[in-house]
Amino acid sequence: MTDRPTPWPGDPADPEGAPPERARLGPADEATLRERLADAVEASDAPDVVFAVSRHGRRTLHTGGTAPPPAVPREDLRYETGSASKTFTGLLLTRLIRSGVLTGGEPAAACLDPARPVGPDPVTLAHLITHTSGLPALPADFVPRALPAWRTNPYARYPAERLTGAFLRHRPRHRPGTRWHYSNYGVSVLGHAVAAATGTAWEDLLTEYVLRPLGLSGTALRAEDPKTDATGHRKDGRTPVPAFDAGGFQAAGAVRSTPHDLLTFLEDHVDPAGSPLAGALRAVRVPVLRRGLGHRHVHTVAWFRHPTDGGPMYFHSGATLGQQAFLGFRPDTGTALAAVCTRRFRAHDPFIATAYALLAEE
Repeated sequence: MTDRPTPWPGDPADPEGAPPERARLGPADEATLRERLADAVEASDAPDVVFAVSRHGRRTLHTGGTAPPPAVPREDLRYETGSASKTFTGLLLTRLIRSGVLTGGEPAAACLDPARPVGPDPVTLAHLITHTSGLPALPADFVPRALPAWRTNPYARYPAERLTGAFLRHRPRHRPGTRWHYSNYGVSVLGHAVAAATGTAWEDLLTEYVLRPLGLSGTALRAEDPKTDATGHRKDGRTPVPAFDAGGFQAAGAVRSTPHDLLTFLEDHVDPAGSPLAGALRAVRVPVLRRGLGHRHVHTVAWFRHPTDGGPMYFHSGATLGQQAFLGFRPDTGTALAAVCTRRFRAHDPFIATAYALLAEE
């Protein structure tokens, strides 16, 4: 079945309106939440685990893990978010569009190579962020290029120049905008195309338009200090792995952040009122794509969107070679949830399912 993206969000009113007023947590509810978070940390079975919940701005964090406590408290470490970085990318692109810097309809190839002729069906920035560009998950030559570092840092062996060159040579199998296929490749190309179109490095754009306005001083695109950057581990939960290097895939998976910064990011999504990014935060809630049987799978430019009895929940997970993350929020209950752990995903891993279930609870 063909997946059909809806029009790019411009300046909509919040389609869900203001979050309904709900009763605040009482002492019994708080105790129950702490018990649920403690169970979630234990079930995750990873060296370092943090489950952080905000309800109507009241934060509850529980930390633990199979490894001895690090010198820096676990809730203060920076964790790799992997593909959950795309929520930052979607918000950034939305801000640039709302600011009039871009439209979203720019052909990506023309951004990267202005002298290149634009064909009748070019891959646009909107196609790239919505995974409708026709690009595969990874470039065709990624595996042989990355294989020598497959167990350490494969993405580091695929720099920006190689990624954009592969894109400019690629010929999509399907007309852009007609089919959905999740693509780290596509979102990574988006980052380079936006940087080229604005004449500004991706890291500087993210800092100027998202991190600084939201006060996310504990968020960055690369590891900076082994004392404050969480160490990932292989599937065995014991063998450490090097800090993740995204190579040319920054826009798709380079963000690393503290649990408190992640909650701040999500709290602004729960209730954008008063945020300097209010308009963009409302816009990234708007469905832009429905796919699958009966078009039941709903996506925004930044989030997966699932229904609940009270209203929609928004979420995105991510993983690197040694860490996992889950970000989600629900306007109807005033809830934000950020969960991180330092063990690589393995078969029947409970971490993501546990985090999803916590967010889905009424």
